[in-house]
Amino acid sequence: MRALFLLLANALLLNSAVGMDFERDVRALFQERCIECHGEKKQKGELRLDAKTFASKGGHGGSIIVPGKAEESPLYLRIVSGDPDDRMPPKGQPLTALQISAIKTWIEAGAVWPENASDKTALVDKRLQHWSVQPIPEVFPSGAGIDFYIEQALANKGLGLSPEADRRSLIRRVFFDLVGLPPSPERVDQFVSDTSPKAYERLIEELLASPNYGERWARHWLDIAHYADTHGFERDQLRPNAWLYRDYVIRAFNADKPYDQFLREQIAGDTISRPTSESIAASGFLAAGPWDFVGQVETKSPVLKRASRAGDLDDIVTQVITSTMGITLNCARCHDHKLDPISQREYYSMCAVFSGVKRGTRDLDPNETLRFAKENSDLEKQLQTVRQQLADASGSGLSLADIVGGGNGFGSGVKGSGIVLGSGTITTQKLAMTGSIEANRLKPPAWPSKTQAAKYIPGVFLPNSPENKGSGVYLSDDVILTGLPKTSGQSWDAIRNGPLNAQVHTKIGATDYNSEGHSVLGLHANSGIVFDLAEIRQGSGLKILTLTGQGGFGATPGAASSKADFTVFIDAKIALKKTGIHKGDFFEINLSIPESARFLSLVATDGGDGIGSDLLFLGDATLEPEETKGTLKASEQSTRVFLRAEIERLKKAISALRKPDQIYAVVSEEIPSALKIHRRGNPEDESDEVTPKGFAWTNHAPLEFGDNATPEGQRRMALARWITTPTNPLTRRVLVNRLWHHHFGQGIVTTPSDFGLGGDAPSHPELLDWLASQFLKSGWSIKHMHREILLSRSYKQRSVVENVEAARLDSSNRLLWRQNPRRLDAESLRDAVLCVTGQLNPERGGPGFRDFKYTEAYAPIYEYIAADQPELCRRSIYRFVVRTTPHQFLSTFDCPDPANLTPARSQTTTALQALALSNNEFILKQARHLTSRVEKESADSKSTIQRSFALCLQRLATPEEASSASHLVSQHGLFSLCRMLLNSNEFLYFD
Repeated sequence: MRALFLLLANALLLNSAVGMDFERDVRALFQERCIECHGEKKQKGELRLDAKTFASKGGHGGSIIVPGKAEESPLYLRIVSGDPDDRMPPKGQPLTALQISAIKTWIEAGAVWPENASDKTALVDKRLQHWSVQPIPEVFPSGAGIDFYIEQALANKGLGLSPEADRRSLIRRVFFDLVGLPPSPERVDQFVSDTSPKAYERLIEELLASPNYGERWARHWLDIAHYADTHGFERDQLRPNAWLYRDYVIRAFNADKPYDQFLREQIAGDTISRPTSESIAASGFLAAGPWDFVGQVETKSPVLKRASRAGDLDDIVTQVITSTMGITLNCARCHDHKLDPISQREYYSMCAVFSGVKRGTRDLDPNETLRFAKENSDLEKQLQTVRQQLADASGSGLSLADIVGGGNGFGSGVKGSGIVLGSGTITTQKLAMTGSIEANRLKPPAWPSKTQAAKYIPGVFLPNSPENKGSGVYLSDDVILTGLPKTSGQSWDAIRNGPLNAQVHTKIGATDYNSEGHSVLGLHANSGIVFDLAEIRQGSGLKILTLTGQGGFGATPGAASSKADFTVFIDAKIALKKTGIHKGDFFEINLSIPESARFLSLVATDGGDGIGSDLLFLGDATLEPEETKGTLKASEQSTRVFLRAEIERLKKAISALRKPDQIYAVVSEEIPSALKIHRRGNPEDESDEVTPKGFAWTNHAPLEFGDNATPEGQRRMALARWITTPTNPLTRRVLVNRLWHHHFGQGIVTTPSDFGLGGDAPSHPELLDWLASQFLKSGWSIKHMHREILLSRSYKQRSVVENVEAARLDSSNRLLWRQNPRRLDAESLRDAVLCVTGQLNPERGGPGFRDFKYTEAYAPIYEYIAADQPELCRRSIYRFVVRTTPHQFLSTFDCPDPANLTPARSQTTTALQALALSNNEFILKQARHLTSRVEKESADSKSTIQRSFALCLQRLATPEEASSASHLVSQHGLFSLCRMLLNSNEFLYFD
């Protein structure tokens, strides 16, 4: 059939070749049947047939037309296809034989496409002309400035600026804008009465110099960084060391660190030749977002690991580009960006910059790390030497790990051998979760009964609180272990002569107890083992014994919050009990064992939180001989006493060493593996390999950041320079717009993190560019830009609507004919309440305060409590932020979800907000504190009312308000007035 069709087409071709006209027979045909799917607005398969250049390139970078060879041209083969799913066009009737003939004739004749005006217009990609990527002008009109451009735009509408706000409104506005706290009544009075023309300027300088300024403006940046103190996702585990990045941001704002340096440090501060604690703290920016512990660590599925890693890279890339350049690069993860000229290849090339970046805990100060390592190593070597001297002076002891391995205690045991709890089976294989085991039932090891190890170990058991009172683990008729804690009844692996399955380390200090000359006895919760001391004395000839060793917690990196307990029983009495042992903890064992004692039992239990990663181990657990004084010379006794004292001194010195501070930040691979494009964003469907580079749209600097052999740190440093180079038009525009947004309630561009084609156009484009120009001239000084904005008449305008015509013409106030009244954000509201009640704790920096009860579980439980202790009344910036459990009071007032980037907070008005201000436990407690403060600071009932108004609203009550308040107090008490003032709109909003 197809052959007959082609014969007919060829016959028609011979008849029409001479008279074929491109405009009439080809371009018109493309316009009629093709551009619905392959035109300017829509390009299926990335193919356009509405203009010359696009048609010659074809879809997916290939050639759709091969001039002179119709039968090799995909375009021609698709229109003559007999397969309905392959044939083009897909809708309507197939092309007629005459139309097909015209296209074939045109191709065979060389596919000449005469260029017309529409072709020339189509050659220009209008997206490349978008305002945000155009260079920032260097020259501006004489007199250019904020008021110049604002008044010019208003004049075009026949409008003007509103009068300046009153002094009381102005000081409240500046205080909340710059430091996020209300001014004291005394500071308001001082400013209002100061008639100096420089009074307002001095006020701005005072607030910019205040440490409260950094605390306020760090909050805005942390919103963009979606910072929190937990991982998020289903496990939402703690990040106890994340706060160092938060404090870095606060210090940077207070120091007015140049913004370009601020960005470079956060993107690549850990990669410089000599990183400092400051630059490493800055790199916490890249690790500030959520992290999927289950997908990155716990899952056994490589597919899930790759998907989680792809999501992690996307989060990092999105954060960096969105926060600095205001571009939605992440929209190109699955396909070319639908609005902006950014390809999927460019997205993955940017991901390649970060392909060696992982998140984790690392030392903060390299110098401190070296100092600690040297001091610790020196002391550990001394300790090992002294211990060896004591061993030489005391004679050889018995290794408990060797006995567990089937040996005699002197090295004959099998390394790696273990005893299975439920059966007593001897195994060298690594085991996982044990099956159902009867608790507290002693199970003898399955060695031949004549071996010494079989005599030395009467049994192993799974410990659990006995169901019947008075029962326990029977070691003999008269020795019963009782007082065991309630456990999950589960266990892992076996009791081993060596590390357990999944145990990642066996180090305590500088000593690895799994190395030559040392031993490890592995005990996962829940497990117990009993040693028969009578048999050991008889078999070894030792008379009186001492148990020595080091206990450690060899957990996986993600087990920071898992805990376990360890107990030593001598006969039925508890000789040592360690509870709540966490990763990184270690403890010393040094127990004298009476000659009359028969049994020694070691018991590991789960600490009440399940077995988790409770990988306990004992290093060099030894039963040492202790000779009687009568058998030793005085000099020998003296030597042993001295050596024991020296051991204790060295152990105390090691414990007293100041460990290096650690931070949750980036941990990088030197040379990352190459990254490939994921078709449709699917990590399991890879295509071409990419190299680290930027996207071409801004066209402000070279795009290449190296190749796949370039070290990871150099890639990030190249990106940081690319973002902060003065020729990048986006970085400065985005930042000054963010400042404008926070000072006026909306930006010149109302989409502060989308400067692409899907974002808003600037209301005052020339003003935006002038601000960006001033920013560079100031040396990237953010404080300088605050001064420019706050000293303008545009900022100082009243917020009340006095011009009805202006309200009609510009109801959203985009032209800024008045200032915008604004509501306190959630944190400023909480801080303002604490400030006026006198409860605000001014302590700065350090770990965040935890205003919740924490319960360890598979997914930890966070239960919030009302702040009423000094340690919980610090500024909200220092709150320990839980990612998946939002703070109810703060969330009610639109505190953002830290799982998401928040360039602009939503502002809702709900009934829940009124209820929270009236009845929330925090507000009620603070209203009582305010009552007490007012009573202490007032002389009589009249001054009590005025003091209440002054503290809360920074003004005195009017006569009408004073009268109503007096009536309220007489009827319901001062508490009711204080509660009412904290509920007032005037407290919640500033003009």
